[in-house]
Amino acid sequence: MRRTCVFFHAHPDDEALLTAGTMARLAAEGHRVVLVVATAGELGLTGGAGDLGAVRMREVRASAAALGCARVVALGYGDSGLDGAAPGGFASADVAEVAAELAGLLRQEGADLLTVYDPAGGYGHPDHVQVHRTGVAAAALAGTPVVLEATVDRDLLLRALRPLARWRLVPRALDVARFEAAYAGRAEITHRVRVRAWAGAKRASMAAHASQATGGGSVRTLAALLRLPGPLFRRALGTEYYVRRDLPPGEVHDHPLAAWPAPQPAPAGG
Repeated sequence: MRRTCVFFHAHPDDEALLTAGTMARLAAEGHRVVLVVATAGELGLTGGAGDLGAVRMREVRASAAALGCARVVALGYGDSGLDGAAPGGFASADVAEVAAELAGLLRQEGADLLTVYDPAGGYGHPDHVQVHRTGVAAAALAGTPVVLEATVDRDLLLRALRPLARWRLVPRALDVARFEAAYAGRAEITHRVRVRAWAGAKRASMAAHASQATGGGSVRTLAALLRLPGPLFRRALGTEYYVRRDLPPGEVHDHPLAAWPAPQPAPAGG
């Protein structure tokens, strides 16, 4: 059955890093994929100049086209910056107001699935935390049956980063300890979605965000990942991770639409 799947992200390029393979897979399978970005990412780092927000919106549309998205929606909130302090930024927007706006879109689309981030907002970016808060509230308002929290396997990430840090193979500015409370632990993860077959689309999505491959005085994540040879890229980025809170602990699936429909609560007194 054809489903409508809405992917809610904070900034252009977030979709490329966390959910691009899943989006490409669902689109290739005939599902309707809608990408929603809360902000234009105008405060992102860049090595270029000009109207960064306009540049990044062009990039996110190119990314969406590479993934087979049917629609891109920009909510138009301001980028809050890494510390969340930018005046009028998304992180400080009224949760109920954002949720109502997003719920209207979910109803319009007849959304079957919404993705947000984990409660930590991944690595703690205030706009990402706000995506979790407002997205969960919007799904409840709209009656969207399934909410998936896009995340990373924290245990796997730390297992990879700790030896690299000991061998001084990661930038000095990268504090590995801060990832101990980031993303989601392996025991929380309910979906490990295999997307190796869509690695080409994921790489094209990442490459579309050229403005975010430079700037900041150190090697950017996008640039580093795009340098990986094809086989290593598929291995490193061939699985995407999600948490679905209404599933029993320990239940793990390999497709975003697995375990459908959502479990129903037991009748009172049953």
